[in-house]
Amino acid sequence: MPELPEVETTKRGISPHVEGQSISEVIIRQARLRWPIPADLAQILVGQKVLSVTRRAKYLLIGFEHGTLLIHLGMSGNLRVLTEAFPAEKHDHFDLVLANGTRLRYRDPRRFGACLWQPIENGPHPLLLQLGPEPLSDQFNADYLLLANSNRKIAIKLAIMDNHTVVGVGNIYAAESLFRAKINPQRAANSLSLQEAAQLVIAIKATLSDAITAGGSTLKDYVDSDGKAGYFQLSAFVYARAGMPCRICSSEIKQIRQGQRSTFYCPQCQV
Repeated sequence: MPELPEVETTKRGISPHVEGQSISEVIIRQARLRWPIPADLAQILVGQKVLSVTRRAKYLLIGFEHGTLLIHLGMSGNLRVLTEAFPAEKHDHFDLVLANGTRLRYRDPRRFGACLWQPIENGPHPLLLQLGPEPLSDQFNADYLLLANSNRKIAIKLAIMDNHTVVGVGNIYAAESLFRAKINPQRAANSLSLQEAAQLVIAIKATLSDAITAGGSTLKDYVDSDGKAGYFQLSAFVYARAGMPCRICSSEIKQIRQGQRSTFYCPQCQV
């Protein structure tokens, strides 16, 4: 599933191509995504200029004078910049065509993504209202993390994957961050000391920054706006390395299930 680094990589890839450009055409081939694409999206967008491309959590926000287009990549989506009108393939569900001929093409084999319109007069979209702070922002710090988890007995890995606590720390990056912070993923969230919370915040910021630099992680479907795969998973310390030696201490990496997701950790390095 594309996580924050993959969405941030996509945002940075498409921004220079679309900001300041007007929409000349909207082509919808398959409207049935996680939620239906608005049937009147062409009427809403054609002739309108893209003012900004930003990101909130895993949502891409394309800003116009009269509202915002929210795009979520779901479990298997990607958004690519095309300089020519290449023939659409089976899972290419919609194109945003710009006045200069460039187009953004959304591909999503599993169709769990989304393309939603939010008029400016309605304020922020409801999907954005209950989200926690961005992990790379100053608002996400040790004091905040300690307070947010002060009464939570759930495992710390599940706590940092909760978008109400902090956004965008998905399964891969939660496992890698906990390894870097030397914290066992099964620890209760409210058992961390202030020092451990500080270590974890630093580790999350570093892990996500490194992943963005590497273009994200590609496990199956994800590619960036140029069609290139991400490479962060190749340098993972624990993720998907069950039974292999730890890169630090040579102990065997273990795999367990938490919240119906696989968790990987080193029992020697993470306490």
